[in-house]
Amino acid sequence: MAALTVARRELAGYFATPVAYVFIVIFLMMAGALTFTIGGFFQRGQADLGPFFTFVPWLFLFLVPALTMRLWAEERRLGTIELLLTLPLPQWQAVVGKFLAAWAFCAIALALTFPLVLTVNFLGKPDNGVILAGYAGCLLVAGAYLSVGAAMSAMTKNQVIAFVLAVAVCFVFAAAGSPVVTEFLSKRIPMLAEVARGLSVTERFNNFTRGVIALRDVVFFASFMGFFLFANAVVIDHRKAD
Repeated sequence: MAALTVARRELAGYFATPVAYVFIVIFLMMAGALTFTIGGFFQRGQADLGPFFTFVPWLFLFLVPALTMRLWAEERRLGTIELLLTLPLPQWQAVVGKFLAAWAFCAIALALTFPLVLTVNFLGKPDNGVILAGYAGCLLVAGAYLSVGAAMSAMTKNQVIAFVLAVAVCFVFAAAGSPVVTEFLSKRIPMLAEVARGLSVTERFNNFTRGVIALRDVVFFASFMGFFLFANAVVIDHRKAD
């Protein structure tokens, strides 16, 4: 499949520059620091990864847009997008290929947090099924943010603008289910409060951290990614000649 060829090329491109290593180091350092300090990993006295999962969506909120900001913006700025799209492959496969490469990279970064799993198993007897579900949720959150970041990157040639737009849009979906937002809406427009909860990425993610992998949540993330990847393809189609 051509999309997999594009994905392999893009993934290799990440590790050909310092960007990949900087991303991974920052992610691991911040995840560890937040888990053991603010999250009170040892003070809680519980054998689980609750503190880690609490901060992952918010770490991804800033790190994933930093990863995707060059995805299409750089191609457009350098003019190589025309070359990519003239290759004998459907445009949607180029979009999916770039997305899969970034998603695989995030999966690698998550996999490198395995010392946390070893630590919690050494200290107690955690429910590893819940931990596995939490990691699955982390990967889906990363995919959701990546799809948004890719769409925002396709809209501009400026990487900084792509980053800011992606953070802003991802923040809306991350904060939509927070008590502050839902309480504000429930007092004024109750119907919108339910819509906000339904569109909240973190609200869906919390179900995974409790060990609940519900079909509706999986469908939500799949639909979310599908929508923004479709938007990505539409934007590329309309702006590839810019």
